Amino acid sequence: MRCRGAAAAMLAVAAAAAWAVPAQGARAVSAADRPSAPTRARAWIAELVARTPAWPHPRPAGSPRMLEPLGRWSGGPVGLLVLRARGAWVQVRLPNRPNRAAAWVSADRVVLRPTRWRVEIDVGARQVSALRDGRVVRRFGAVVGTPATPTPRGRFAIYEIDRQPNPFGFLGPVALHLTAHSNVLDDYGGGPGRVALHGRGGASLLDPLGSAASHGCVRVDSGQAAWLSRVLRPGVPVSVR
Repeated sequence: MRCRGAAAAMLAVAAAAAWAVPAQGARAVSAADRPSAPTRARAWIAELVARTPAWPHPRPAGSPRMLEPLGRWSGGPVGLLVLRARGAWVQVRLPNRPNRAAAWVSADRVVLRPTRWRVEIDVGARQVSALRDGRVVRRFGAVVGTPATPTPRGRFAIYEIDRQPNPFGFLGPVALHLTAHSNVLDDYGGGPGRVALHGRGGASLLDPLGSAASHGCVRVDSGQAAWLSRVLRPGVPVSVR
């Protein structure tokens, strides 16, 4: 683990240097290579490689919130969506309540990577669209939250990708946990009311695609969920409207 930590630190420094403003006389860095607010065609991900302090403002003051580099359920890597950048700081969407929670982290504490992927969930049409470079690659039907337990709307991101021990269980083969949380349930499924985009199996097959029958999660065909888990990574933006 010490070796892994050292390597991760070197990656973080290299990533920060890749977009930092160069010294006078050096080759200028293109604006497209600097972290920026997410658009429909491009976004930036801050990958956590160690416990990382997060601050309410782009400066260290007071007691920071500590962000963990491994997901609670999967034990795998965590990436956070970059909302904006200011100097050597980036503001990221946090994976906890409230749903609009955000904080600032120092760019030299994370690995910054661009992503061309985006997920859009249309609750009214009960559809999920996967976009690359702003264009729809796949669109498929989904089960969304009931009127009493609606799927929350807003700008979120994938928090972690949790492959299930039983691919034929209620969640199907994989659950893509989001930074979104239910607005009406404080807890379900053993978690803090976190919303996931996941497959279908067992009893969840009783609710047909195109229906509003979940506790707020978004269910899709298991084959589509597996495909999403292969092409996406933690930190990819997810828009729910």
